[in-house]
Amino acid sequence: MYLFAAFNVSAYEWSGNAIIESRLFNHDPLQSIQSQNSLSLSFNPEFYTDWNNANQTLTIEPFVRWDEADKERSHFDFREFIFYSNHDDWEIKAGIGKVFWGVTESQHLVDIINQTDTIESLDGEEKLGQPMINYTSIQDWGNVDVFILPYFRTRIFPGIKGRLRTQAYVDNDNELYQSSKMNRHIDYAFRYSHTIDDWDFGLSHFYGTNREPEFSAGLDARGNPVLTPFYYLLRQTGIDVQLVRDDWLWKLEAVHKRSNGQKYNASTFGFEYTYVGILDTQADLGLISEYMYDSRDNLASSPFEDDALLAMRLSFNDTQSSEILFGLIIDLDKQEKLYTLEASTRLTDNWKLNVEARVFSNTQPTSLLSDLRKDDHLQIELQYYF
Repeated sequence: MYLFAAFNVSAYEWSGNAIIESRLFNHDPLQSIQSQNSLSLSFNPEFYTDWNNANQTLTIEPFVRWDEADKERSHFDFREFIFYSNHDDWEIKAGIGKVFWGVTESQHLVDIINQTDTIESLDGEEKLGQPMINYTSIQDWGNVDVFILPYFRTRIFPGIKGRLRTQAYVDNDNELYQSSKMNRHIDYAFRYSHTIDDWDFGLSHFYGTNREPEFSAGLDARGNPVLTPFYYLLRQTGIDVQLVRDDWLWKLEAVHKRSNGQKYNASTFGFEYTYVGILDTQADLGLISEYMYDSRDNLASSPFEDDALLAMRLSFNDTQSSEILFGLIIDLDKQEKLYTLEASTRLTDNWKLNVEARVFSNTQPTSLLSDLRKDDHLQIELQYYF
């Protein structure tokens, strides 16, 4: 067995995309220093090469964004800079990588490896690259993944001039840690996954620095109120399950967490039903319903502690790959509502139009969404692929 083969490159390719993005807000901001609307540019190329009949590969994917309004949103990252080697019933990855765990639509509770790129999107879908060593054992009885994560990526929040932020903005430069090793604490994660008939499931455990910080109030050098992030150590055990049965897709994610002397549970479960060829057309209509629960109730760090998602996904199945997703998340206790819209269509072989909208309704003064009550917005992206 060998890990590195002689470097005899058999293929390489460049690809990627560039985006012009505009965010248009429906209301004036809560603070006059915050921007009204904004324009930004992003560039996300990808270099890929392989050798030894593609048993060894190297992927390099940098990402850069410039934002005219918020200097914190202007940032650079390596989404991936990772070497991969395949050896029959085992494989290994080393470098900066991306790993996704999860099955539900509304939130991904078990997805713990990568840090959320908060300044890119509120939905938690965008992630920062994570330094890692990932060993995978591939067996008939399932796959076992072992992760060593030697460096922690802090979560970046909008700056003082940015929108979609807490009114006491987060001080991104003075984070605190429970571990004396700070962001160099070595984290570990394990996951077992398997498919049996129509069932896909995963069991995972993580020990390391919590990707989600807690906050303490303070003042910056100019006397402005700020929130200082504090990263506690976390033990998280999770399960994700997906059942495909005819036109039904049943989903579950659940976690048990121990951090800062607390133990708590959270879960998301629901279904997606797809009407194929609706109204005798080539379009498919998916109906989605999920329930989100957190045992901490109103003390939860997420606004989704007793909430339901109702959504519709319309896939036109046309040559432009047009799709529309409309969703409503409603707090079953406070009756707060978050309306979301995501739509996309290809304009040409290289150009794509993406549209997103979010509306915050009936937010309560004590809610985590209260600071976003004036941040209803429309986001328009013109995306070029190469």
